[in-house]
Amino acid sequence: MQFAKGKLIAIGGAEDKGTDLETGKIQRNNLNFFELGILTRIVAEAGGLLCRIEVITTASMIPYEVGDNYLNAFGKIGCTNIGTMHIRNRADTSNKEYLERITKCDIVMFSGGNQLRLSSTYGGTAFFQIIMDRYKNEENFIVAGTSAGAMAMSNTMIYEGNATRAHLKGEVKITTGLGFMSDVIFDSHFEKRGRFGRLAQAVAANPASIGIGLGEDTGMIITDGNKMEAIGSGLVMIIDGHDIEHSNIADIPNGNPISLQNLKVHFCEHGNGYLVKERKFLMEATYGAVIPKQVDVE
Repeated sequence: MQFAKGKLIAIGGAEDKGTDLETGKIQRNNLNFFELGILTRIVAEAGGLLCRIEVITTASMIPYEVGDNYLNAFGKIGCTNIGTMHIRNRADTSNKEYLERITKCDIVMFSGGNQLRLSSTYGGTAFFQIIMDRYKNEENFIVAGTSAGAMAMSNTMIYEGNATRAHLKGEVKITTGLGFMSDVIFDSHFEKRGRFGRLAQAVAANPASIGIGLGEDTGMIITDGNKMEAIGSGLVMIIDGHDIEHSNIADIPNGNPISLQNLKVHFCEHGNGYLVKERKFLMEATYGAVIPKQVDVE
């Protein structure tokens, strides 16, 4: 991808809004959200509390509940200029109102749920092309996503993979994502759901790509399509397969354990970062966005 003037903010999520809420595993009176500190940082990157935010709930099977969650969460930090787009299929992307709104917003926020719904709904549409063109050409334009919304950002996307069997060839399913970034693969809920194995297999099969494992309440702000800064309270794990010396993944049958030598791993906490093109860990990546004052809401 060419140099991008906009920013990506990929967040590991706090729950899968497309599945967990439906099965009743999470109490509905909770915020069920990544912490407000990350939302505050997203708003700061877009210029402050007056920015226009569009929340896209396509990935979720409970879009109205998820949309209300976002409205409440952004409202808690003082944002009032927020809209939701409950786009359910490719035909909905031709809605003239949606097309107009997506040309005027400052932040596009993709919710969690099922990342395959994002890639299959938006790939090749005029709606998505507007977002991509703005991301490439407009400074301070933000494309943010949590959970599935983060996983769909890369060109190579994990769409399925049981963590307990991810050490076996063929157990991790990969397809093409939305392509805001090339040469990376995102995974979410990383430590909580034990996903090191599945991201490692994805990297082993695509060693030109850097694996980015996003913990819950944790994210990466990505500028220039290259420089990443860790935000939030948890861990981002970087998996680098460029220097793999031995890999059996091409030669074994499906269902057999993979074998890798010299897979590199970095742990990033808040303020650490990484340069994707240079494959370089950064001890200090923060560049100092102005954080808006939080507004108390009764």
